[in-house]
Amino acid sequence: MWSQFTMAISPDARVSPQARVAPDADIGPFSIVHGSTVIGPGARIGSHCELGHAAPDGDQSVLVIGARALIRSHSVLYAGSSIGDDFETGHRVTVRERTRVGLGVRIGTSSDVQGDCVLEDYVRLHSGVFVAKLCAVRQFAWLMPNVTLTNDPTPPSENLRGCEVGERAVVAAGALVLPGVTIGADALVGAKACVGIDVPPGMVALGVPARITGKASGVRLRADDPQAAYPWIGHFHRGYPQDVVESWKRKPNEPERSDVP
Repeated sequence: MWSQFTMAISPDARVSPQARVAPDADIGPFSIVHGSTVIGPGARIGSHCELGHAAPDGDQSVLVIGARALIRSHSVLYAGSSIGDDFETGHRVTVRERTRVGLGVRIGTSSDVQGDCVLEDYVRLHSGVFVAKLCAVRQFAWLMPNVTLTNDPTPPSENLRGCEVGERAVVAAGALVLPGVTIGADALVGAKACVGIDVPPGMVALGVPARITGKASGVRLRADDPQAAYPWIGHFHRGYPQDVVESWKRKPNEPERSDVP
């Protein structure tokens, strides 16, 4: 049995009467919203999505989707995950059970985030990214197209060891990160690298197998430009809230500005 439709919900959508959907949510045709789902204000759900899909282990706890989500067509979000405000997906995105997603996270088309993962605030996943079960991606990190984070050192097995990508780190296109590896904060992993070693904070890892080749701060935006490319927060601000950008501009020991004179 399904709930009464509203003007914001397509007549071809199926919304459980047990689902809690904000009055201004927009749900596209042929999408399914299961009862174990909460959808926040201003959310826009495209066509052919499924929200609150039951986990294979039987976990049917609540899927919570924050305010102003934009979930594009054919995406599937499992029960038991919590998703912060201003979440955005491309098309055909999967987010499995018990994944914790912070504020302002964007996940690109055809990406797959397995269960029990953590994506902290403002993480960016480009198209075709695979994040294995138990992996963690810390705030402001970037995973570029077709990055793979793995978790099984002896596949197939139950001996799972998730990867961790540190704050503001960048993993370039097509890179493969092996089970249990930690990519440090502000580190850079080169395109197509196969990373089987921990990458210290602020360092560059290149090659197959990957080796540490120097400091990320030594990479320039262009050959004719002396500006450092990393940490990237010094020059790239598009898509981030103004208060976040202002916090990046402050010196490490500079206190936050107060409205009190």
